[in-house]
Amino acid sequence: MVAHGRAQSVLFEAERRSSISSVPSPQTNPNLPGKKRTPRWSDVWLKDTKSLENVIVAMQLQSSCKDSQIPTPNSKINPVVIANFCKIDRTLLLSDELLLKILTKLPDSQRNSNFLVCKRWLNLQGRIVRSLRVMDLNFLLSGRLILRFPNLNRVDLVSGSLMCSRNSGILLSNRIHSMHVDSWFLPIPGVGEENILDNMVIDRGLKALADGCPNLRKLAFIGGSELGLLNVAEECETLQELELHKCNDNLLRGIAACENLQILKLVGNVDGLYSSVVTDVGLTILAQGCKRLVKLELNGCEGSFDGIKAIGQCCQMLEELTICDHRMDNGWLAGLSYSENLKTLRIVSCRRIDPNPGPDEYLSPCPALERLHLQNCQLRDKKSAKALFITCSAAREIFIGDCWGLADDLFSFASHCWRVKFLSLKGCSLLTTEGLESVILQWKELQSLRVVSCKNIKESSISPALSSLFSIFKDLKWRPDTKSLLPSTLIHTHMGKKGGRFFKKTWDIKVLPGVHGHSSTRKTT
Repeated sequence: MVAHGRAQSVLFEAERRSSISSVPSPQTNPNLPGKKRTPRWSDVWLKDTKSLENVIVAMQLQSSCKDSQIPTPNSKINPVVIANFCKIDRTLLLSDELLLKILTKLPDSQRNSNFLVCKRWLNLQGRIVRSLRVMDLNFLLSGRLILRFPNLNRVDLVSGSLMCSRNSGILLSNRIHSMHVDSWFLPIPGVGEENILDNMVIDRGLKALADGCPNLRKLAFIGGSELGLLNVAEECETLQELELHKCNDNLLRGIAACENLQILKLVGNVDGLYSSVVTDVGLTILAQGCKRLVKLELNGCEGSFDGIKAIGQCCQMLEELTICDHRMDNGWLAGLSYSENLKTLRIVSCRRIDPNPGPDEYLSPCPALERLHLQNCQLRDKKSAKALFITCSAAREIFIGDCWGLADDLFSFASHCWRVKFLSLKGCSLLTTEGLESVILQWKELQSLRVVSCKNIKESSISPALSSLFSIFKDLKWRPDTKSLLPSTLIHTHMGKKGGRFFKKTWDIKVLPGVHGHSSTRKTT
């Protein structure tokens, strides 16, 4: 109680002295003539001199209490401390937790350079980072990654697991991977396997990451074995998203331990880089182990009807399925009907869909399907196109972009999808206006239409029935070729017509006000 009373007396004495002091210091008087300096943030932060002196007295009181020297009410405040206080890093008064809250409010453009301030800010910046792409696996194996970034929950180890020349200016990339190569590099099949680290090294990195980041939510890596995947599954119980590159059936044996996995991407075979096999065996192990999957992507994987059927029966929460550059056997389309809650089907970069899907009576539609995406696929086979649209007959939205071979006869099978409300066509160069009209006139619920870069769809071939249908659409984007842009951007200019008609037209040219402030109008022919 005595110490507390003396502290209050010291604070009262500081306020009294600050109120009666009227002679400003020549060094701090802003009214003196001279060169103006740019105000610093420290000058703006603390404008109240009384509060500043109270803080200093409290700091001196705390320091003297530690030394068992309690100041008396008549003790004097050191003016040197007050004069030099503006030069002190005032963030030292803030705790790490409070400073972290301030730094997290900054935008990314300002937050990324904060580590250059001091070592303390360097450590605090590392605690803020949640997502990281590792470019060198040795950074993880040495333990520096965990010390520098202890709170990571999204890590990508793919680039760090590739042995490539960092100083090379040649970049080899495809839709999945990018890597720097030397000038002697030969793009032969399977050459990428030589540039991938050994599975034992990758397993060591996975174990180090699992031990240091138990709150991991997303992980992407290439290679490895089921032992490394098991270490991650056991330590990181909150893991929800996983990308496995160069995946095979043996690696998928460890995925059963990932009980909370919701998003999974499997990359088996990548042309020109590496070759790996995912068959029905691996798909069945996946289906029985990951029953909470919501999104699944199969990239360069093999399989057949049995593997797709197992996924549909076991993964009952699956809502989105992506098939990319598949190597599946004939008849796999019939297995999609077992996915009762599937809402989105994406087929991307497939050279063939299903050349022999079987009889039509064995094909059943996906009952809950809402969206069908076809991107960069070859649709040259009538059996494949018909089986696909029968399986997706319940779809309400259809996106077709840059698909080769989609002519009028193939697009006519889209009439099986009688519930379509939205249609988007992009880069379908073989489709004509008649082929488009024959299908969309049968869709009674169609509300939105987008046609972009389809050169054989001509405005001159639009029938009155199709024109009246356009007038009731809620959303219409009609740009089948570059000429279709002219009516909306250069209307009333007669641009786009033949040159003879354009130059024979009489124009009124108005000259803007010139130097003399007057304007003139002349008529030319």
